[in-house]
Amino acid sequence: MTDDRLKLLELVEKGADTDLVREMLAFAADRVMDIEVTARTGAPSGTRSAERINQRNGYRHRRWDTRAGEIDLAIPKLRQGSYFPCFLDPRRTDEKALTAVIQKAYVQGVSTRSVDDLVQAMGASGLSKSQVSRLVGEIDERVNAFLNRPIEGTWPYVWFDATDIKTRDSGRIVATAAIVAVGVNSDGRREVLGIATGPSEAEVFWKSFL
Repeated sequence: MTDDRLKLLELVEKGADTDLVREMLAFAADRVMDIEVTARTGAPSGTRSAERINQRNGYRHRRWDTRAGEIDLAIPKLRQGSYFPCFLDPRRTDEKALTAVIQKAYVQGVSTRSVDDLVQAMGASGLSKSQVSRLVGEIDERVNAFLNRPIEGTWPYVWFDATDIKTRDSGRIVATAAIVAVGVNSDGRREVLGIATGPSEAEVFWKSFL
């Protein structure tokens, strides 16, 4: 992960009780496990099918240490044989690729390049491009839902932070300004209220964000 992405992750997460990237990474991991186990059993969970070749048999919990923090995974167990998620292999780049896609979704929306990079990183686990595309679409949808949610209640304290990051634009690497607003509500809960990117920290950009 580049220093710029690390700065962005720190900026998004600073002062927030809800770890946004970790939550999305846990969601993505759950989806990946469901896809992989469905392929091993021959049918989705809870579905009757003549093509079923195995059964799910509960879950086992395992700690997953990621760049975004610790995640408690509920790994499906099988009646016959065993299952180990692809992204837990330390030699694989799945987790890094998933984290990068989630961060890009926060900053600029998911691009075709993001999907292609994730397909390449996760191809060895048997996920098809269409499956990866659906997963990335769900990530993008959930991130947009968070960023566009109504801000309700009273937020007596709001503070802002900004950083410069590098992004790809029409094949060129350009400097981009990213700003984040974090609020504390009347119950003392802290939350990221919004994030936006622009060409620079000019006054017009700040006014538009506010």
